[in-house]
Amino acid sequence: MKFSNLKLSTPYLKLDSAFYTKVEPTPLDKPFVISTSASAAELLGVDEDLNLDDALLAILNGSQKLEGSETFAMCYSGHQFGHFAGRLGDGRAINLGKVNGQNLQLKGAGLTEYSRQGDGRAVLRSSIREYLVSEAMYGLGIETTRALALIGSETDVARERWEKGAIVLRLSPTWVRFGTFEYFTSTGEHTKLKDLAEYVIEESFPHLKGQENAYLKMYAEIVRNTAVTIAKWQSVGFNHGVMNTDNMSIDGRTIDYGPFAFLDDYKKEYICNHTDRDGQYRFSNQPATARWNLERLAVALSPMINYELMDEILDDVFRPTYEKVYNKIMCEKLGLKSEDKEDKTLIYELLISLERATVDYTLFFRKLSRFDEDKSVVLDISIYREFLDSWLDKYMLRLKSETISANERHEEMLKINPKYILKNFILQEAIDKANEDDFTMVNDLLKVALSPYDEHEELGYLCKIVPLEAKNNKLSCSS
Repeated sequence: MKFSNLKLSTPYLKLDSAFYTKVEPTPLDKPFVISTSASAAELLGVDEDLNLDDALLAILNGSQKLEGSETFAMCYSGHQFGHFAGRLGDGRAINLGKVNGQNLQLKGAGLTEYSRQGDGRAVLRSSIREYLVSEAMYGLGIETTRALALIGSETDVARERWEKGAIVLRLSPTWVRFGTFEYFTSTGEHTKLKDLAEYVIEESFPHLKGQENAYLKMYAEIVRNTAVTIAKWQSVGFNHGVMNTDNMSIDGRTIDYGPFAFLDDYKKEYICNHTDRDGQYRFSNQPATARWNLERLAVALSPMINYELMDEILDDVFRPTYEKVYNKIMCEKLGLKSEDKEDKTLIYELLISLERATVDYTLFFRKLSRFDEDKSVVLDISIYREFLDSWLDKYMLRLKSETISANERHEEMLKINPKYILKNFILQEAIDKANEDDFTMVNDLLKVALSPYDEHEELGYLCKIVPLEAKNNKLSCSS
């Protein structure tokens, strides 16, 4: 199947027109394909080389439509940095339609009714970041939207300076957000809440169709899925940076990559977004922020679901799910197969030791994956060795209660502790090269993003040590 032969449907347009606005994309000037993801294309049933499809560029640029496509932008609201922001919506994202359970969306394709003071564009810098991290999160086993292709152009876009415009074709099983429900609660259109809930159940939770208390069960699923995703974020050291309710997917997956970052040295209070002056979306606060956002969703759903019952579900489901998933992953990262009641303490003490030792989070676990009682393997990458030295004594004692061999433990740990994480400094190197029309590093990063646990000896330069001046820097929301 060729990409250009796909036939789309637009089930979202069956909802009332208050949910969306029909809009045509505004093509970029002199577009060109930068990169494509064959892995993402498989989700659509596309098995032919995307780069051999003559119509690919025109479709990505919005100047040609796939069969059945009707282009539109979605309306929603949301809480941004804790404050209700009123009517928002897709300000630069234009939906194409749906196929094989995936909704196709062009990001950076021009103005919509919801653009407000924006220009409807995305620049090359941020588009490279979103394209690569979407595929990287998938490679890490974290629920996420996907990115099928990235194009550049000669269109000038004004940000802090003039930059070139780009478009990413994004895929997701749903683009409904917490803020979509918030919008119709804020306008008092409660009948539309039920219409939206029915749509969400059909799209994301079809097993709930026709069940008693289906809406309440839907909320419980949203809580559970969100908790699982946040636990996975914390385990790999991912800081989203803008956890507004309009950036929270109704099915729990990661969406809307802006000033994100993976931790360099482990710092639990790290803030990746320099706009976040109060640290609301700092790394350590992500579980609490997710829970707060789920409370806002419960308020939005309260005209149709008993709030007390949702509050009870939130208490019973979120924290226990988060802790169970997080602790399980961390034990796997440490190579611990058997259960021990002291493992939570061991993990807690490790995180304290990592921060005090000043050590790269990803590199530490990769080195530990080959640890065989030679402390220097780990201590040599630490600035303050004494903190991890004492922790390693406790770890070695704990390993004595394991029944698997050291080789078996190493093999299992290397499958869950990635060699390649898309740190911001390496992404910036790829962006700098792309600004000089060299996109080889973008495609090299895509390869390791999709298989981050493999060695990729020929691409080892992509996991080099983070320069001191680049560690845990903050980024702008500008994109």
